[in-house]
Amino acid sequence: MSAAQPPGDGTHQLLVVIDPVARRTDGESVRIAKDVLSAGSHAKICLPDGPEEFARALSRRGSRRLVVVGDDRALRRAVALLHREREPAETALSLIPVGVAAALELARSLGVPLGAVAAARTALDGAVRRLDLLVDDSDGVVLGALHIPALSALPGAVAAHTGVTAVWDTCRTLVRTLVRPTPPTAPAAPRTHRLRVEADGVLLHDLDRPVESVTVASQGGDGEGLAEVVIRAPASEPVTAEAKAVTVSGADFRYRADIQVGGPVRTRTWTVRAGGWGLMLPVAGGSGTAFE
Repeated sequence: MSAAQPPGDGTHQLLVVIDPVARRTDGESVRIAKDVLSAGSHAKICLPDGPEEFARALSRRGSRRLVVVGDDRALRRAVALLHREREPAETALSLIPVGVAAALELARSLGVPLGAVAAARTALDGAVRRLDLLVDDSDGVVLGALHIPALSALPGAVAAHTGVTAVWDTCRTLVRTLVRPTPPTAPAAPRTHRLRVEADGVLLHDLDRPVESVTVASQGGDGEGLAEVVIRAPASEPVTAEAKAVTVSGADFRYRADIQVGGPVRTRTWTVRAGGWGLMLPVAGGSGTAFE
């Protein structure tokens, strides 16, 4: 599961946890990150094969600072584990983003360098930025944004046509195309939900009116510990508010926290923990001034 690397010339004590998906996706970037980190620190490299070993590595990190090599899911898993230990506010971690582009959107939005060398150097010489954390009433965490979309179908619900069926469908489509032009498809009407949304106990939207989507996003590390709430409803302007706690209720609904889908639930409350976790980011402007 783990292998100790020869100490580098630096004084950093690092625990480098390399997610198995990263090893399969881009082994070259993983190798480059290991080389840079090992050259500049006393790095212990851990290669967990799954979530249980990932969790066990974190629990045994001691005084070493955590570096996660992986995608947004790996980062979210690490922060969730630290939260369960009640330590994210006292612990700073680093991310070396490795994965497909769609799985690195959170890392990009947080300001983490996407190149292996730049990210590894940030892990060694960057500055800690305290970021707000959204925590729900089931102890789940949100690092970026929470979305409650009104989807016409859940991801993966559309069945793929294969084999003879696929060939037949293709032939029918070709025949229809040759016989007559395909009429333009009218845009589908937005799917709506009936949701009750409260911000710090103040009712923003009730069940008697449909809603297209609800978005809740922490506002980074501004020290205020507030989340921005945006409610979009048909034929009306979006409703926006700021709050420390947001409660959404209604018929069974699913939500997307960062890149992970949760639910269905009938009610859920998200609360902002101001400065709830720390992330190593590049020093602002390269001038030696750390993020505040």
